[in-house]
Amino acid sequence: MKNLLFILLFFSTLAAKAQETSVEKSTFGVQTGVLGIWAYNEAKLSNAIALRTELGFDFGIWETTYYDDYDSPFILTPVIVVEPRFYYNLKRRSENSQRTNGNSGNFIAIKTSYHPELALFNTDDAPVVSDFAIIPTWGIRRNLGAHFNYEAGVGVGYSYTFAERAGYSKDKSEIELNMHLRIGYRF
Repeated sequence: MKNLLFILLFFSTLAAKAQETSVEKSTFGVQTGVLGIWAYNEAKLSNAIALRTELGFDFGIWETTYYDDYDSPFILTPVIVVEPRFYYNLKRRSENSQRTNGNSGNFIAIKTSYHPELALFNTDDAPVVSDFAIIPTWGIRRNLGAHFNYEAGVGVGYSYTFAERAGYSKDKSEIELNMHLRIGYRF
């Protein structure tokens, strides 16, 4: 009986090691950071790639030429994000007995975001300027317990501001920095 139990335990351990480490099929949660709150879903595209879609609100404090004539420096705008993520170290984390659930690992992403011409807390009725950005980003996500996580990332990319649609003389394109630090809850 002991031998049978040992053999079953041995083969179940081998089977567990033989399984491929992969991003989760689908994970959903909410995150907040210094400048916003977001709801997200990550859907598995391959063992190491997930497509993150995100809806949320970015808080903004402006000191730019678009808003110099307005008193209120605070704005809350919705944001739509589509971001493919490549989790490049899940296998190594698994081999080192580190957690990979909830897509806990390091990633490289291409963050594409769009802010529409809509704002909350726009007390001065300033014309809202929409923008689109594509920013390659490097980041990490780690879990704290079963449901909580934190995430940090940094990247540099391109943004295009649709200023003419808001009544300004010309649109603007520029280099944009993405730095984020978030805490979240995964359902």
